[in-house]
Amino acid sequence: MITIAVALSIILLLVILYLLFKIQVLASIFTGSYRRDVGKSNKVNAALLIVFFLVMGGLFIWSFVSSKDEMILPIASEHGIAIDSMFWLTMAVIGFVFVLTHILLFVYSYKYQHQDGKRAYYYPHNNKIEIIWTVIPAVVMALLVFSGWKTWAKITSPAPDNAVVVEVMGKQFNWLIRYPGADNKLGLVKTTLIDATNEFGIDLNDKNAQDDFAGEPSAFHVPKGQPVMLKIRSRDVIHSVFLPHFRVKMDAVPGMPTTFWFIPTKTTAEMQTETGNPNFQYELACTEVCGRGHFAMKMTMIVDEPEDYQKWVATQQQKTFASQLQQGAPADSTAAVAQNTADAAGAVALASKQ
Repeated sequence: MITIAVALSIILLLVILYLLFKIQVLASIFTGSYRRDVGKSNKVNAALLIVFFLVMGGLFIWSFVSSKDEMILPIASEHGIAIDSMFWLTMAVIGFVFVLTHILLFVYSYKYQHQDGKRAYYYPHNNKIEIIWTVIPAVVMALLVFSGWKTWAKITSPAPDNAVVVEVMGKQFNWLIRYPGADNKLGLVKTTLIDATNEFGIDLNDKNAQDDFAGEPSAFHVPKGQPVMLKIRSRDVIHSVFLPHFRVKMDAVPGMPTTFWFIPTKTTAEMQTETGNPNFQYELACTEVCGRGHFAMKMTMIVDEPEDYQKWVATQQQKTFASQLQQGAPADSTAAVAQNTADAAGAVALASKQ
């Protein structure tokens, strides 16, 4: 501690001496008794600014080009094309302004470096310039906002009547999936009915709930080329549904159900062929930090051909929530979720010990 205190005292003393020197120099400048010759270092620094700009600009371009394929995931939904188009349009406008302003910044720093006998031109105000650099950004930003609003309004418009309905419920720290039966209507749920065997809180007195089913415990299926309506909710804290390849992202908020619909355009098998990865799987991830087990909130989504999806539904419709709850046993998804929660808790405990 004594060594640290001595070191800090020395640093503080040097800072005080430096400030006193700067005050003396400023006083001399104001009184006209100070003359400072500019040596070669001024030109060297000006040249180094240009070198820095070129080198760092080149590295920026190289890093972007080399990582573009990993940074931008393939699109697997219809509205994803509009989302990416809007993104790249915004990036083009912002990128153009960014590059232009930095070129001017470094070029002007070099061009207007200090020269003895040269004085800066006093230019306090210009109404035309003020109007130009206020109106142009305002118009450009308004156009970007308007195009974004149109795209978002189209994406969040009511889903078609024939949309496949899938409920996604987030809870610490996994996802639960529920499908409607032949009526394509999800049954009523109540938080007061949630227990160890009824994770969703399904009200079995509702006739629409009698044919609801969970599907597979580790993944959920959707058909290619058909609208898919995700009904999203949370059981505890805020989560966020994120399907990156489909450009789908919507928060799961407790007490406030949300929705998002989209049309898948590539099956899992097609994406495996496109990426050259036979093990590729679409992933549903939580992008809202929701606790220590947040990392465990992942689930696989499988996109099937329509006929394969119908076959899968036919095999799963027999395993309704009603039949399993009436037997007093947890649904398959509930058992799997319980295991996933235990695994996540074990991983958190292990990480804490390490």
